[in-house]
Amino acid sequence: MFTEYFKYKGISFPQIIYSEQVLQMVENNFQVRDDDIFNVTYQKSGTVWMLEILSLIRSNGDPTWCQTVPNWDRAPWFETVLGYRIALTNKSPRIISSHLPAHLFAKSFFKSKAKIIYTVRNPKDVLVSLYHFASMFRPYKDPGTLDQFLDVFLKGDVPFGSWFDHVKGWMNLKDKENFFFITYEELQEDLRGSIVRICQFLGKDLDDAAIDSVVANASFGAMKSNKMSNFSLSPRFLMNQKKSPFLRKGDQEQGISGDWKNHLTTAQSECFDLVYQERKRELNLTFPWDKE
Repeated sequence: MFTEYFKYKGISFPQIIYSEQVLQMVENNFQVRDDDIFNVTYQKSGTVWMLEILSLIRSNGDPTWCQTVPNWDRAPWFETVLGYRIALTNKSPRIISSHLPAHLFAKSFFKSKAKIIYTVRNPKDVLVSLYHFASMFRPYKDPGTLDQFLDVFLKGDVPFGSWFDHVKGWMNLKDKENFFFITYEELQEDLRGSIVRICQFLGKDLDDAAIDSVVANASFGAMKSNKMSNFSLSPRFLMNQKKSPFLRKGDQEQGISGDWKNHLTTAQSECFDLVYQERKRELNLTFPWDKE
């Protein structure tokens, strides 16, 4: 429906839900509070999963908030037109989600004590997930064939820019005490242990029963059946869930990682690897999927 993107400082954004004016206000005018918690990811890297985890931690494991308030109100994407307004009016302590690269982020954050949790996911799985998402999320351009989409993804010619640039920009903060880095794969492998670590970072002391409730209510099954979390309430002009459900099994189910192997051909995987190995040198990091 909305097939054109606009550029803001070299990064593509779809129209309608984003605007240059709001992006400028986010970057230059948004007042970050010291008790803000930012859920930051490159798109399709576990944003909604982490949003649920943070919502449950804030509620001390009580799922009521997650079951009665849509996730985009609990932790709005503050770079969107609607999310910006919600973030301004939400009460502290705020949870705020974002896909913005570090160089477009709210400048006031870098002088604050606010905390960022940055989740990174195997970029091959990001590619496959984003391909399916682009086919059902109407503000995004039709992804075409997987071969065509692989090409634009590796060039970074997609909304929010290059995965490599995004990770490189945010991981420059990895030694800051208010920055917490975790991978999607760690969440899948040990959700409970990951939640305990996140609680420690946030200074939240939850007892075992509360931790158990966070784990249970942040599971794929719980989220998929929760209309406040599965985007079934999202306007139809934005999402066509008949084409692809927002929470795909290959995306979110715990224990499943490497869904890209079900979609990419050997040639496509090798093409990806060539670019990945070249660009990864800039990151100077090792990820769980590098051992595959």
